[in-house]
Amino acid sequence: MKSTDWEVIKAAKEAGIPDPGFEIDKNTAIVITDPQNDFLRDDGVAWPVVKASVKENDTINNMSKVFKLARENKIKVFISPHYFFPTDHGWKFEGALEKFMHVKEMYLRKGRLDMTDFESSGADFLDEFKSYLDDDNIILCNPHKIYGPQTTDLNLQLRKYKIEKVLMAGMSTNLCLESHTRDLLEEGFEVGVIADASASAKLPGMDTFQAALMNLRLITSHIFTTEEFEEALKSFKSS
Repeated sequence: MKSTDWEVIKAAKEAGIPDPGFEIDKNTAIVITDPQNDFLRDDGVAWPVVKASVKENDTINNMSKVFKLARENKIKVFISPHYFFPTDHGWKFEGALEKFMHVKEMYLRKGRLDMTDFESSGADFLDEFKSYLDDDNIILCNPHKIYGPQTTDLNLQLRKYKIEKVLMAGMSTNLCLESHTRDLLEEGFEVGVIADASASAKLPGMDTFQAALMNLRLITSHIFTTEEFEEALKSFKSS
């Protein structure tokens, strides 16, 4: 991440905002939102608005490292993907970014039971992550349709695995990641964020990653970099 992003973290500390910290233990899982081509591949429909943030954060390499570290440490990873089916395009109203996604046919699939043309589509997972998806520690949840997990089985899956603590990563920071974070906090989970394993839109006069980082610093237990996450796992291994 840019040094200016970390100024948000520094400013919060200087203002006396507590940093409760986040200890990784056996009841900790990782939740990754939208690790998909439409955000992360250079021909994805959202790539033009997120590419600057993705490159600054080295997001793809950091997300890959999170998958790898989770595999090595046998930490459960719950993936919350984003799909739209043909019936969703009949909605009678939509917010600004819903409109963007529908017009651009973002995350479009042929149907719930139809996987035609799914592979390598915008809705498919980035190739860099696919080698991890068949691992025993991966749980693929039902898709969300707007930003939060309220219409998915994420909370059910977390509860059934007796998860109490969640580390968030994925796309995009100010939308699905932040919305998932807020819902999980309200559901009673302890939540931290691996911030540079994420990214979001950056446009003239609008840096949504920095805006999200401000909110996440105030509501979560701790903000990690991927490097700090790796360092924290050393204590987890020895516990």
